Amino acid sequence: DPITMEFHDNPTPDVQKVTVERRKEPEVCDDEDIRDEIDALEIFDLLRDINDPEHPLSLEQLNVMQIDNVTVDDANSVVDVFFTPTIPHCSAATLIGLCIRTKLLRSLPSRFKVEVAITPGTHKDELAVNKQLHDKERVAAALENANLEKVVDSCLSGDPGIIVS
Repeated sequence: DPITMEFHDNPTPDVQKVTVERRKEPEVCDDEDIRDEIDALEIFDLLRDINDPEHPLSLEQLNVMQIDNVTVDDANSVVDVFFTPTIPHCSAATLIGLCIRTKLLRSLPSRFKVEVAITPGTHKDELAVNKQLHDKERVAAALENANLEKVVDSCLSGDPGIIVS
C-alpha cells in the first residue's frame, strides 16, 4: 500500500549540480578490535542519497545536505550534521531531520553520539524542530509509528520512485 503525505510547500525547488566526489569503496575489515576512523566525507556519503519526502530528488541535489555542514570528532565519537531546508517554512523539515538521524543511527557504530539540526537561520521554526530532533524519546516514539517508519524507510531507500507525495 502506498503511503501518502501532503507536502506542497515548494513545488519547484532549485536543483543543484552534484559537486562532491564519492569516496571509493573502503576496504572492509571484519576485525571487531580494529577501530575504523570515520570522517566527514564518509558521513556525507551516507546521507547524500536520502530522498527528499516531497520531491523525487536527493537531499544533495536539493542542497539540503552539504559536506561543509558535517563535522566528525572521531576521537570523541561525535557526529554533528546541519541540514538546510529548501524554503524557510518547509513543513517536512522535522521528517528530513528524522531521516538523517535514523540513517546515522542505523549506519554508525554505537559509540557515536549523533546530533542533527537545522542550519542556523534557515527555517522559521528552527528551535522547535531542533528540540524535536534532539529529544531521543520523541525520535524513538516517532519510529514506532508504522506509517512514519515506512515513510522514513522510503526516503532512505535511495529509490526516487518510492517517494511519498
